[in-house]
Formats: sequence, C-alpha cells, structure tokens
Amino acid sequence: MPKDPASTILQYTFRLYFHQNALYLGGINKNPLHLYRAYYPKDNAYYTLFFYIFYGFWLFCQIIQYHPAMLKRERQAYILHQVNLHNKVLSSSLSEEMNVSEDTIRRDLQDLAEEGKIIKVHGGALSNSFNYVNYPSTKVYSHEQKRSIAHKVVNLIKDGMFILTTGGTTIIELARVLPPQLKATFISGSIPAVLEYLHHPGIDVILIGDRVSKNSKITVGGDAIARIKQLRADLCLLGVNSINMQNGITDNDWDIVQIKKAMIESAEKTVCMTISEKINSVQPIQVCPITGINTLVTELPPDDPLLDPFREAGIEIL
Repeated sequence: MPKDPASTILQYTFRLYFHQNALYLGGINKNPLHLYRAYYPKDNAYYTLFFYIFYGFWLFCQIIQYHPAMLKRERQAYILHQVNLHNKVLSSSLSEEMNVSEDTIRRDLQDLAEEGKIIKVHGGALSNSFNYVNYPSTKVYSHEQKRSIAHKVVNLIKDGMFILTTGGTTIIELARVLPPQLKATFISGSIPAVLEYLHHPGIDVILIGDRVSKNSKITVGGDAIARIKQLRADLCLLGVNSINMQNGITDNDWDIVQIKKAMIESAEKTVCMTISEKINSVQPIQVCPITGINTLVTELPPDDPLLDPFREAGIEIL
C-alpha cells in the first residue's frame, strides 16, 4: 500500500476521468472498463474497489445523459394519444398524470404544435380536428369505431323526434350516416354538427345561439343554457369525453359541461356515445353520475365483459 493511498487513488481517478471525457468530447464514448488496465495497478484490490465506485458513477452519468431524451419521446407519444382520444388536454392534468412539471409539459406541447400534430392553447392543447369546421373523416381518430357507433344510434332515432346533440367527431359521424328519408328535428350548439345536419334533406335544424367557444366551436353561456332548458326533447345524444362507474360522465371544459348538463335535464332519454377506449377514464369536471344516462353505445358487442358493470347498473347497452 502506498504511503498516501488517498492522494494516489485520487491521482489515478482524475487521470481516468479526464481521459474518459477527452474521448467523449472527441466522439469516442469509450467504456472506462476498457481503460482500467491502462490506468490502475492490476494486482491491488483497494484500487479495484475504488475503480468500481467510479465506474458506478460513470454508469449513473450515462443514464442521466440518455434517459431524458427517451422520456421525452414517451411523454410526447402519451400526450398525442390523449389529445386524439379526448380532443382536449389540460397541462395541469398531464403534469399530474406523468409526474413532471408543467413547464416540461408546456415545452412538449410547443414541440408537438410546431410539428403540426396538435393545437397549443392557453392551459393545454386541442386536437387538430378543431382547426376545421368540416373535418375529413379520414383524419378522425378511431374513425371506424365511431362510424360503427353512429350506425347503432341511427336505430334509436324515429320520425318526428326532437333530438338534442352535443359536439364532437362521433356526433359528426352520426350526422353523416343519417338515412335520407328521416324526418326529425335536431337541436345543437355545435357549429360543425349543424353544418352536417344542413346537408340532410329531411330534417329540421335548430341552432342554439349564444357566445361561440373558439376552441370547441360550440355555443356556450347563460343564454344557450336558458334556451335548452325551455325545451323538452325526446333524446339527448351525448358525445363523451370520459366515463367510469365511480365518476360517471366527466369532461375538462367547464362551459361545455354546463351545456351538457342542461341537455340531459331537458331530454326524456340520454344516450352516451363513446369509443371503448374512453371507458374507465376520468376528467376533472363531472357532467352527471352514471345513473344519469339511459343508454351506452360503443363499438363493442353488447355482451363484451368491459360493459358488464354498466349493464348491472341498469343501463341499456348497444
């Protein structure tokens, strides 16, 4: 053992450290195990132990160096999926779900917006579907599943009915598959849905007027709610953001939630339309408890086990 082992070991360690970093800066990120024989005595257990402490530190540095980039890709993939699934996301909710800061989420949203994958807005992001009044079906997330749901709901609509509808891509798919011989009255504050209804030859269309939300392209506000409460509709066709047994129907937009609540109260029967991927998810604001709906329509077969809890709660499943 040398007279001053600490200083000798420190000398060897710094030689290895600086050699390692010189190789890294030169583009050769060489594993320090390869340099062990060149810088440490081969027959001293004390040096060997100290070297492996240094090697553990080096591995830790590699994880720090590469892990954030991998996490960034994963975060952005998750964010994009949530935007496509729910049409709108909140930075605060994403931050909590992924256990990262809101600043990190904002940077991710900015990156995705610059790539043209989402629309960044104050407090969160929107699906690109909000960029269009007439959004092409080919770009709709889970288009085939939503079209399947629309065909099921058509069977609930009868001539002479007054029908309240919310907005969303599933509702728009319904408007596109309504049979041409149908004669009914559709009432909505959704600008994209109303424009689709206007293409139909046999239905009357009532637009609920008030302030238009630029984000969702739906009329919102006190006047819209008051007008809805004056109605007595046969059906409320509800586009769903999230649904589970514990929280019922939930959403993340306060103004839209108030409109949906008014529509449910003003209809004899409420029909929820949702792709199965939204089942067992939750958003911050409750629209209604699960007992507030009569029928749940998904793309799944009615006897799918995922739907059993809703069936047991007395909800009709289509």
